[in-house]
Amino acid sequence: MSESLIKRAEELRRQLEHHEYLYYVLDQPEISDAAFDALMRELRELEEAHPELRTPDSPTQRVGGQPREGFLKVPHSSPMLSLDNALNEEELRDFDARVRGLLKSEEYQYIAELKLDGLSMAAYYNAGRLQQALTRGDGRVGEDVTENSRTIRSLPLRLRQSPESGGFEVRGEVVMQRRSFERLNEERANAGLSRFANPRNAAAGALRALDPTITAARQLDYFAYFLLKDGRPLLESHWDSLEALVEAGFKVNPHRRRCANLDELLEFIREWEPKRDDLPYEIDGVVAKIDSIAQQEALGWTAKAPRWAIAFKYPARQATTVLESIEVQVGRTGTLTPVAHLKAVTLSGVTVSRATLHNEDEIARLGVEIGDTVLVERSGDVIPKIVRVVEQGLHRRPFRIPRACPVCGGHIVREEGEAASRCVNTNCPARLRESLLHFASRGVMDIDGMGEALVDQLLNRGLVRNIADLYSLTADHLTALDRMGAKSASKVIHNIDASRAQPLWRVLNGLGIPFVGERTAQLLANHFGELDAIAAASNESLQEVNEVGPKVAQSINQFFAEQRNRELLERLREAGLRFAAPKQKPTRGPLSGLTFVITGTLPRLTREQAKEKIEAAGGKVSGSVSAKTSYLLAGDEAGSKLDKARVLNVPVLNEEGLIAMLGSQDEIGRQRSSS
Repeated sequence: MSESLIKRAEELRRQLEHHEYLYYVLDQPEISDAAFDALMRELRELEEAHPELRTPDSPTQRVGGQPREGFLKVPHSSPMLSLDNALNEEELRDFDARVRGLLKSEEYQYIAELKLDGLSMAAYYNAGRLQQALTRGDGRVGEDVTENSRTIRSLPLRLRQSPESGGFEVRGEVVMQRRSFERLNEERANAGLSRFANPRNAAAGALRALDPTITAARQLDYFAYFLLKDGRPLLESHWDSLEALVEAGFKVNPHRRRCANLDELLEFIREWEPKRDDLPYEIDGVVAKIDSIAQQEALGWTAKAPRWAIAFKYPARQATTVLESIEVQVGRTGTLTPVAHLKAVTLSGVTVSRATLHNEDEIARLGVEIGDTVLVERSGDVIPKIVRVVEQGLHRRPFRIPRACPVCGGHIVREEGEAASRCVNTNCPARLRESLLHFASRGVMDIDGMGEALVDQLLNRGLVRNIADLYSLTADHLTALDRMGAKSASKVIHNIDASRAQPLWRVLNGLGIPFVGERTAQLLANHFGELDAIAAASNESLQEVNEVGPKVAQSINQFFAEQRNRELLERLREAGLRFAAPKQKPTRGPLSGLTFVITGTLPRLTREQAKEKIEAAGGKVSGSVSAKTSYLLAGDEAGSKLDKARVLNVPVLNEEGLIAMLGSQDEIGRQRSSS
């Protein structure tokens, strides 16, 4: 290959990167869209003619690859914690007083930044090139969305200059700008699809879309705000980190300020509240962080949030409009949720035409009827809600939950003491998509490859009408679907077949019985041993199982009383799923007969490790404190469970107390693990 072609390809890449930076980061384009497209077309044609010229960080590679069937879960370098909130000036002053008390006589300053209403994402770079991107997830483990993140034009694939020669991490916020959000909702409405409630939900759905082309079409934006190395700040001040991110080519919000004291911070907050609707993106407040990293580390963290940062939340925005109708939506567990359809009104720069009404009790509490003029409130990423009736409509009419499921005609139940009504038909089409995804998920039947893209196609083609139909699928069925080759189809069929061997508790969890999750399913399977015994058990018999109360027992009985659910079970039995659990001898040990509840953060053990030690020694671990609890194992930030234990006179243990009770057994375990 000629040297001139190599140089031309690199020159085109550098030009495109430069113009992407000007357009998507600085919002200062120098060339027209047509000129940019011409450069991109030339590079793409060059790379197609000479594939060896194509590099992973080429601008042509922002969108590419086949849709995936799921996301890999990856631990974060350090927890991505949420922030405590201050809802008014008094709460912010209390926060400042705590900081001042902990830092004693030290001088400190705040960095004030606009609180973007998006979702957090961590991007990992090595040698100045993007390597991996993770969602926040549960704060400790995120999902790998690298391919999708590459479609975000303001996220550099290759840095202008690297703040660190080796690997480092950038954390920031993924947002959807208002104009993109309005355009997306208009397109969805024209296609007969439901509108997204707010830009944050739309951005979250786009970032986790299985097809990267969907992410690209949503036109997401990325604002960087943390620079880390091995999980801790790379530089010694937060402001310096923001400046370094700017130099590296990241989009960093320009509306930020160093504040020497609380008064200057409050001035920044007051300045931006009336201007927030003028921004091209949503904000719901201001984030204040202590600038000095040494002071941040001195202040430390609670179990949930740093003590050196706080989010000041602006008050919710409100508007009046007319409630035109109420429809009912059916969720995965069959819950019927009333949704208000409103006369469209603009609220915080977003057109609002729907609001949640939660359940019948909420409608009764509000005293709202169709035709009323109502006050609607929207706060940050919260779905709009009706606050109160402003004026009763002239021809108002009440709303009633239907007696039969509006989707399948199935039986509707509402348990005593429950606010929600439910359709108990597992095969209800409204429930089916989420039921299939739940059934196939990793923690349930573990059918790898049965992700959203495949499930949607199976439903659209009419190949699956309930979860039992999965076991009638063949490789020929799957290869007829879009983007499904013979190898992938064979792998999915193999995984479906392998799921027949999953234990009883996973089958029970997969049925989607309300209030029966992994833990309850395990307890039921261990107690009864057979699915038929669970199905035939009375309320009283079910409540003999640890942690199963009247509400859970009633839900189980209602599920198995539904004829269509019993028919589904017979089909699953015919498919060869396990309806019986192997007989287990009860574990004997120093904690036999004792029930523990674990709360708070322990010094050395994780909660899961503590649970394993207790169960290995013959004890049981429950999720809630009751009069039957033998001991509460409590660590830091114990919370309400500790209060309840004291009221019920339940003995409280710390970690050392548990180890003492385990005695020689635990010592042997430690010796084995270290050998």
